[in-house]
Amino acid sequence: MDYPSKVLAKAVEEISGLPGIGKKSALRLALHLLKQPASQATALGDSLKKLVTDIQYCKECHNFSDSEICEICSNPKRSNELLCVVEDVRDVMAIENTGKFRGKYLVLGGKISPMEGIGPNKLNISSIEKKLENGITTELIFALSATMEGDTTAYYIYKKFKNSSVRFSTIARGISVGDELEYADEISLGRSIQNRLPYNEQD
Repeated sequence: MDYPSKVLAKAVEEISGLPGIGKKSALRLALHLLKQPASQATALGDSLKKLVTDIQYCKECHNFSDSEICEICSNPKRSNELLCVVEDVRDVMAIENTGKFRGKYLVLGGKISPMEGIGPNKLNISSIEKKLENGITTELIFALSATMEGDTTAYYIYKKFKNSSVRFSTIARGISVGDELEYADEISLGRSIQNRLPYNEQD
């Protein structure tokens, strides 16, 4: 497609690099921004710049944060005894939207997937060990996607720490097998974490 402006062409190119956005959609977005007050585009640009420069990873749980320790980890009303292990920051947001969990989280940063070259050493599994060493955590909750990779990840963590004093549980399978956690509806997800089940090698 020919563009009347190199600036417009560059904007379309950058926008179309986002997931799920093709060149036509990118052009519509760019033309929409051109029709708006300049302050709106500037505000968008500033927020995107801060997105990559100001957001940090929480040192405790690896969730997104505006400071070294996120609001969940620093909240004295959250239970230190319950540690919910999730794959992704989006899973934390999904569970938080249910309003049914008052413990804390550990974001692995993915799941074990040999096909994609992701082994245990590429995940934040060592952070689980640090959490268990303090002796405060009494229950480790697996809230991983109901996929082969999710089950493999849970099994690996269970085998690694099964001799610790912590109790293992997994969210109830109100979540369909093969589903990613972030796409589950809030009611099903809320019930799944409330009705979590003991985790063992036979699961």
